[in-house]
Amino acid sequence: MHDPHNERMSGSETRAASGLALVFSFRMLGMFMVLPVLATYGMGLEGSTPALIGLAIGAYGLTQALLQIPFGMISDRVGRRPVIYAGLLIFAAGSLLAAGADSIWGVIAGRILQGAGAISAAVMALLSDLTREQHRTKAMAMIGMSIGLSFAAAMIIGPVLTRTFGLSGLFLVTAGMALLGILIVAVMVPRSAGPQQHRESGVAAQALLPSLKHPDLLRLNFGIFTLHAVLMASFVAIPLALVEQGGLPKEEHWWVYLTALLVGFFSMVPFIIYGEKKRRMKQTVFGAVAVMLLCELFFWWFGNSLRALVLGLVVFFTAFNLLEASLPSLISKVAPAAGKGTAMGIYSTSQFLGAALGGILGGWLYQHFGLSGVFSGCAVLALFWLGFAGTMREPPYVTSLRLPLSAEALRDSGLTTRVLAVPGVADAVVVEDEAAIYVKVDSQQLDRTVLDLVISGA
Repeated sequence: MHDPHNERMSGSETRAASGLALVFSFRMLGMFMVLPVLATYGMGLEGSTPALIGLAIGAYGLTQALLQIPFGMISDRVGRRPVIYAGLLIFAAGSLLAAGADSIWGVIAGRILQGAGAISAAVMALLSDLTREQHRTKAMAMIGMSIGLSFAAAMIIGPVLTRTFGLSGLFLVTAGMALLGILIVAVMVPRSAGPQQHRESGVAAQALLPSLKHPDLLRLNFGIFTLHAVLMASFVAIPLALVEQGGLPKEEHWWVYLTALLVGFFSMVPFIIYGEKKRRMKQTVFGAVAVMLLCELFFWWFGNSLRALVLGLVVFFTAFNLLEASLPSLISKVAPAAGKGTAMGIYSTSQFLGAALGGILGGWLYQHFGLSGVFSGCAVLALFWLGFAGTMREPPYVTSLRLPLSAEALRDSGLTTRVLAVPGVADAVVVEDEAAIYVKVDSQQLDRTVLDLVISGA
């Protein structure tokens, strides 16, 4: 019997996934490249204070958080491409505004406008339109990896570009990347038949309230909020600490980030494998949060030499990369069937809000209490999160499937009950207007042939 689940991704699916991953990574590079350099180079801008530098670091998160769910919903109506093109143009305009600024307020305005190009939900929805259900997880993983890689690249390329071209040159490069993104979508990404409703990737209005009330999802949303708040606040202080405490000129910071990110990336892999294989993700996440808390305390108490700061950053990025990779997979495990897209929408909104708050808080703390104020503030945030993570339940080890239904199957009132009776099925919801059933399954226990037979009515 032919099994579609052993098929490879088609050429058009591979083009769609790799093209959209490129668009995502270019845009993320533009967001993150200022992170390691704004605190050190931004003080030369007119009207600059540490609090306003913090606001410039976090400002994009405010508009991003406000607009990304509405933009996703607009793309259901008018199509994905117009929203993606408009978002990338807005992002490029924000980059140009920041590039031309000679005062900190001009950079803040540019960062706010950059964030208004909130296309992540529309990109994810287009990816769903262009990939079949059995390959969607793989395609989403490609985008997830591209975000991680672009963050790492940004931390290294940002200091190198700024050393050569200054802050305005850095912003001009990000504008160019956004325009390149438009070209990639136009040339490389295949056309879709039009927006399809996918509850796996799109936000469904009726699922918003249940997702906001779901205690396990709330813990994870608080987690990503805190993770990005701690990251942004720390990066108000860390570049300054490298200069002031480590005696390292700002032009040479790139090698510190390269070392910390490379070692941190490879160090986290065994922990991810352990958590998934042994089904101990709760302990893995809890441990990583505890390590982040210890890193902030270490920076606060012992971060007065270059060696200590580099060591602290290596451990910090091991914990950060581990959490950044595992939290989205926990969202898809915990979200109810047919609620994953909505849960992910709220999750990334929380992430951007955390980035905004972290930048603003880090700048304010540095202005009033210096480096130790920022690190102790981050330690308090991590301590709160540790308390929340301790009450987390071990997640169900399930994956989501969206399976099309025939007209006959849609009329079958007992279908959901029979699907739920299949060993390995944890949850099932029929969505009539999509002519599909959303199923959450434990792949170690499920016999896929049995599930397909039940759904086809054989």
